[in-house]
Amino acid sequence: MAALKTPTLNYTAEQLRGDVFGGLTAAVVMLPLSLAFGVASGLGAIAGLYGAVAVGLLTALGGGSATQISGPTAPLSVAMSVVVVDYAQGDVKKALFIMVLAGALQILLGALRLGSFVAYTPYPVVSGFTSAVGVIIIVVQLIPLLGHEVALGGVAASISALPDAISSVDTSAAALGILAIAVCLFWPRRLGRILPPSVGALLVATVVSVLWIDDVAVIGEVPSGLPDLVMPSFDWADIGGALPPAVTLALLGSINSLLTARVADSMTRDSHHPNRELIGVGAANCLSAFIGAVPGAGATSATVANVKAGGRSRVSGALCALVLGALVLGLGRFAEVIPHPVLAGILIKIGFDIIDWQYLVRVRRTQFDQYAVMGLTLGLSIVSDLLLAVGAGLLAAAMTASRQFERLELDNAVSTPLLDMTFLNQPDPDAGDESDGPAIPSFDLDGPDPFAARTGLLSLRGTYTAASSIKLFNAINHDVEEHEVVIFDFTDTRYMDDSAAYMVGQLVDVAVESGAKCIVMGLEGSQATSVRELNVLRSIPDDQFVEDLDGARIVARRLLDGPDGES
Repeated sequence: MAALKTPTLNYTAEQLRGDVFGGLTAAVVMLPLSLAFGVASGLGAIAGLYGAVAVGLLTALGGGSATQISGPTAPLSVAMSVVVVDYAQGDVKKALFIMVLAGALQILLGALRLGSFVAYTPYPVVSGFTSAVGVIIIVVQLIPLLGHEVALGGVAASISALPDAISSVDTSAAALGILAIAVCLFWPRRLGRILPPSVGALLVATVVSVLWIDDVAVIGEVPSGLPDLVMPSFDWADIGGALPPAVTLALLGSINSLLTARVADSMTRDSHHPNRELIGVGAANCLSAFIGAVPGAGATSATVANVKAGGRSRVSGALCALVLGALVLGLGRFAEVIPHPVLAGILIKIGFDIIDWQYLVRVRRTQFDQYAVMGLTLGLSIVSDLLLAVGAGLLAAAMTASRQFERLELDNAVSTPLLDMTFLNQPDPDAGDESDGPAIPSFDLDGPDPFAARTGLLSLRGTYTAASSIKLFNAINHDVEEHEVVIFDFTDTRYMDDSAAYMVGQLVDVAVESGAKCIVMGLEGSQATSVRELNVLRSIPDDQFVEDLDGARIVARRLLDGPDGES
């Protein structure tokens, strides 16, 4: 396993200063977000703080990124709320078992070294999923913004409850929520370098509530001190129902963490270890479930804040978690007066920022199939299961990519008729005297038509996959029937999967059935693996395998048994 950069003996005071500033800045960013995501998850505000501390500390010490800050995130809070309501029917201990199972699956993904494959997730799928999470947060939080309890059941339940919430709006709660949104929007940029807008909104709106508005719902009692040990409930009879939501949490958390790690790498020009990151965050989520915490992943906003403030090692992530831990241990009572509509307002602003507006405003400039992939992922994420949406998006992206590969691969396959007078009449490379030049044989004018093209060259250049195999066969099979000798040229073939290899075997069969003789040229190296392993060229004698065109010419003359073949 590749080692990552960690603090060593040459750790300087300047590095420590950057890590301290980075960790403190990240803690300030994570405080309101963890509280809000804890409420959104259905486990409670303090569970969000527990998650920020436990997941943040454990991944900082054992994860795969030196600068990433981990904790509760929007995708996981939305997914966890679905787990609590739909799968666990409000049974928190059952939901925590699903969280343990999800963490174990993340560890398994890392152990199987599958972390690097997340990098292959197409951007339209990521964009559609991300934008959907933003929309879900906005829709779900509109209800508490108007002074009512969150409608259980996701987007559909929130939309159904919205008319009643509007008709009986709590003006005090709505005013506080709108104030929080306004502070986030208009927070001075200079002040934002010291205090993030979300923290400013939390402080300003909470102070207004304490001083002038006392009839809104607040977080209430927040436990101080170390969290109690919680034993997740488990029943083997429930394993079938627990596995699908666990897979959802595992995949969402993995994608969230690894994409955030890529963002950190782009800023620091460093590199993370994806498999180690999955093992680290998976273990953190498993252990966090036993203290009733919200599951966590890479928190993009806190990670960016950490890097911009100077954080460059694991010290910053550990310090962020320790600062939040100190708040949990001694200052939890100050969070009791935070109004729910204030957190809802902050979440709505976060949801708005999460939506990928930059990609959405350019949809007319993108290819239709890419826009369709994004729209499918976005729509299914909102109206259906998040995992189903990502799976459908990946499938649609694979299908659209196959169409692109099909066009490229078809363009690289070239079928060329070789005129007898230009191909067969070329001199042998070893014929003649070097000083006088090679002897050029002449055609027998009484023989076959020199303008005939008894030999055909099928050049398979580049890469060939299942995407093009059927159409390639349909486009070329008639060409191979028109010649007496067909040369299959693999000289410039870079890769050929099993489907394409079987397609070549079918072309050989078509040629043989039509009475043509086959020559195989340039079949060597890695590109020959599938063709040789599947034995699709078994009907071609060994003496008809050649290295280059000169060798193919000699064999073609022999097979045609024409005047040049006897020379």
